[in-house]
Amino acid sequence: MKIFYDENMPFAEEFFRDFGELVPFSGRSLTAEQVKDADALLVRSITQVNEALLAQNSTISFVGSATIGTDHVDKEYLSKRGIRFHSAPGCNAISVAEYVVSALVVLAERYLIDLSKLTVGIVGAGNTGTRLSEKLDALGINYKLCDPLLAEKQKHPDSNDTRQYVALEEALTCDVISLHVPKTMSGEHATYQLLNKANLSQLTDKQILISACRGEVIDNDALLALKQAGHGVKLVLDVWQGEPNVLQELIAYTEIATAHIAGYSLEGKARGSEMLYQALCQHINCTEKYRLSDFLPDPSISLVKIKQKFDQIVLNQIVKMVYDVRRDDAIFRQQLAVQGFDSIRKNYPVRREFSALSVAISTDAYSDVPHRLGFSKTSN
Repeated sequence: MKIFYDENMPFAEEFFRDFGELVPFSGRSLTAEQVKDADALLVRSITQVNEALLAQNSTISFVGSATIGTDHVDKEYLSKRGIRFHSAPGCNAISVAEYVVSALVVLAERYLIDLSKLTVGIVGAGNTGTRLSEKLDALGINYKLCDPLLAEKQKHPDSNDTRQYVALEEALTCDVISLHVPKTMSGEHATYQLLNKANLSQLTDKQILISACRGEVIDNDALLALKQAGHGVKLVLDVWQGEPNVLQELIAYTEIATAHIAGYSLEGKARGSEMLYQALCQHINCTEKYRLSDFLPDPSISLVKIKQKFDQIVLNQIVKMVYDVRRDDAIFRQQLAVQGFDSIRKNYPVRREFSALSVAISTDAYSDVPHRLGFSKTSN
């Protein structure tokens, strides 16, 4: 079996080494000539999988994308050819949620914001939006969910979803707006330029806008014009319209700017590899031998003991101990012109999830917030 895999998939060699020949490739430059003899193709979001890519291949039977989104894959074409397709829904949802938490912690410190008094509008309540809502629950932060597709499904008699949903207009009135929708170009609830000149102009100077889904969800030109006109909305942008070609003038108006790496924790990316490994094992009817835990390295800091009251200051400290989003902001600003967008992503330094750090809290200061937030629990 000949498996082509994106070189940025962590632990791909470890997971797939028993299947046959492994061929790594650069995701954005993959050609039809390269994959003409592939039996399986494992990609990430920057590779367009369609008839043009697979036209020369008559042997492929499996395509996997180690990502949540699938807008880069022509699933109808694969179905017509009888090629089995799997993605990795939810693989990096925790990572993206923790990116948002880190950004909120940084901005709270920067502007002396009491996190407990915020209301967050979560636009998109799928895997990622759900993980974020769980972390906000742990922190006692109020939120409103906006997801018209899930709101419609909720009406079905078999639905177990009891959550309350609001319209986009109401979500956009929250102190923080966090976007977690896929890119869809058509239909009643298309997300292409979901935030545009009309509704962006309705935001206030005190709001925070976070985008960690797909760049095309916000009209970047309209957003730039808004900021150039002196609007004070605070921006956290991980995704950009037209990637890898970024509207560089917009960067100067952001509080935090990063290179589409919100989901790039080691666990998040590797979880995608694991999910495709499981799917391929099922496809060829073989027994799974490996788990992600077999390959994850020990974290540089594995334990912290807390003996004082758990408050926003302690939260700030332990979040940054695992992931300080300012690191990625600095890399983006300093290296975009030097390395380029894709190179920053390819050479992304290791980042762990909150679960890599065990938190022990003394009996006198005990709080379940860190553990509900995702930090591992250990006895003091």
